[in-house]
Amino acid sequence: MEWARIRTGDGNSVTGVIQDGLLHPRAALGSDESAGAPIPLAGATLLPPCMPGKFIGLWNNFKAAAERNGWDIPEHPLYFLKPLSSLAGPGATVTLPPDLGRVLFEGELGIVIGKTCSNIDVDEAAEAIFGYTCVNDITALDILTADPSFPQWTRAKGFDGFGVIGPVIQTDVNWEDLTVKVMVGERERQSYPANDMIMSPAQIVSKLSADMTLEPGDVIACGTSIGARPIKAGQEVTVVIDGIGALPVTIAD
Repeated sequence: MEWARIRTGDGNSVTGVIQDGLLHPRAALGSDESAGAPIPLAGATLLPPCMPGKFIGLWNNFKAAAERNGWDIPEHPLYFLKPLSSLAGPGATVTLPPDLGRVLFEGELGIVIGKTCSNIDVDEAAEAIFGYTCVNDITALDILTADPSFPQWTRAKGFDGFGVIGPVIQTDVNWEDLTVKVMVGERERQSYPANDMIMSPAQIVSKLSADMTLEPGDVIACGTSIGARPIKAGQEVTVVIDGIGALPVTIAD
């Protein structure tokens, strides 16, 4: 099942299920309760498919990247929080502030939480996952490392538009079968299997729930692997995960 969020021609924001080119409105994300007549997707604007209370990003969660960079395998997720003002959806224009230096795309698989959970085990965590989405965790690399006394994770990853999610939340997909790709224009620049994760989605959710209560709509970006590269103004960058969809943004000065 594909869940999406759209802006209609009259400016309303609607959450629902996509079927046969229509959005079938629902009372809330994951709800079975109808909230109106079906709306044609043609002419509507796709928004980020949910409005998370928390947007969590992981670092060093792929075996290939850890091996290449000589990183130790973490026992607990290494993570940061992206501000909700960084949220952007499919087709957005991401404007780079001046003097940022190198800015990278990072194509990632995103977990969307479906129920409130705190300190749960792995089996319960699997049941708490509502579905999966595409993520582009854009990062100002030079900002991250500018001060040797303090890595600036929040600032480097928190500029407006640097947290791209969408186009939909797919509930009927096996994460182990997925491949995360990034296209810059017509050129494939990143491609890696999701099943190379150090910690599975259920393990991630379980361990994070020991640190904080996770709530419906929260998004967890599972981290990226080898191939993240700099981007610049004028480029279209698209995260593609077959089985979920394509998530394009345009980079601008």
